[in-house]
Amino acid sequence: MVNTPEHPSPRSHEIIMDGQRHQRVLALIMAGGKGERLMPLTEQRSKPAVPFAGTYRIIDFVLNNFLNSSLLAMYVLVQYRSQSLIEHLRRAWRIGGLNRQTFITVVPPQMKGRGKWYEGTADAVYHNLNLIRDFAPDMVAVFGADHIYRMDLRQMIKFHVDNHADVTVAAIPVSLRLAKGLGIIQVDAHDHITGFQEKPKYPNPMPDNPQMAFSSMGNYLFNTDVLIKSLELDAKSPGSHDFGRDLIPSIIKPYNVMAYNFLDNVIPGIHPYEEWGYWRDVGTLTAYWHANMDVLGEHPTFDLRNINWPILTDPSGAPAASIVRSQLDDTLVGQGSLVVNARLKRSVLGRNVSIGEGAEIEECVILDGTIIGPNTRLKRVIVDRFNMIPPGTVLGYAPPNDNGLPCTVDKSGLIIIPRGHSYGGRATPPLSTS
Repeated sequence: MVNTPEHPSPRSHEIIMDGQRHQRVLALIMAGGKGERLMPLTEQRSKPAVPFAGTYRIIDFVLNNFLNSSLLAMYVLVQYRSQSLIEHLRRAWRIGGLNRQTFITVVPPQMKGRGKWYEGTADAVYHNLNLIRDFAPDMVAVFGADHIYRMDLRQMIKFHVDNHADVTVAAIPVSLRLAKGLGIIQVDAHDHITGFQEKPKYPNPMPDNPQMAFSSMGNYLFNTDVLIKSLELDAKSPGSHDFGRDLIPSIIKPYNVMAYNFLDNVIPGIHPYEEWGYWRDVGTLTAYWHANMDVLGEHPTFDLRNINWPILTDPSGAPAASIVRSQLDDTLVGQGSLVVNARLKRSVLGRNVSIGEGAEIEECVILDGTIIGPNTRLKRVIVDRFNMIPPGTVLGYAPPNDNGLPCTVDKSGLIIIPRGHSYGGRATPPLSTS
């Protein structure tokens, strides 16, 4: 069994450290990415707004990490194709009320300074320095919005305080083979960051494990004064104005920059069969499909049924799913869905999905509001929301019969059907249309 730490409930946005005064923390959630490698799922929505695991949006995971860590002062910085994300946040994440210290607020580009769109993650925060100064936190947590994982931020903050860090970068060990395609941080024996490599041909291994390297997770914790000074300096310098590529490498020498090992983070309620330190960058269609498969089964790699660290999202008013004369194996079915005389294996169905008689669905991800006609056979197919799949359609088997559907096939063989327009057979769209 996994031993879990005490689960205190400090006041929102303040973390109590042993022997330390309250630490006032402000979160900046970076949710403006295009997600081009997830096309066509990101054709009409940003990457953080892509549905996941039948019920959620990708951004829900980072927001729940802050919520479960009792850090409730969050600005969500958006940019590209942001309307779907904004609508989701409006419905699912209404917190705070009259309490000005507790909020989740969407921040679109303000076109300050050079009057342009954000040029990088550091540039996005630089253009919103007024929000930081107004809130006056001790620390600023700058986190991405497009990863699937659980993390107790209080433990990272404690590590930051205990090590008298100016900046702490969340990092996860990866094999040297995988490290060649990632941002790799070099550390000494005491976890001080000494260098940074972007997709290195020969990654530097961890000091205590020559087979592994430390990959940055793109999540940062800054002392506020250090963040402001660093951003102002970065804004004056040429470059991509990105935290990983530009800002972090530039502050390694003048500041105490530490690496926090994500594998040291303990989440209550984790089962022995789960992958310890589960973290996935779902930036490609293949990675997105694999992550959806990871939540399936009696003993999933990433178990969403954790009452001690719940993942909350937009509540649905739909009734429970209905399964009629069907065979389902390792399948997740969203609320309001109807499956009639069909066979489903290792698949994820979103909300209000309808599966017709005689259909066979295997290793598929079917998003909300989709109608799949009778005698359809799908294998390793991702179907975006509000599609109508004609009867007798065959995809993923030979010979295929796509019935004229606009299919995309990625290099791994996955078949993707872009967002449809049926709205689950209704004449008008529901509240969330992307």
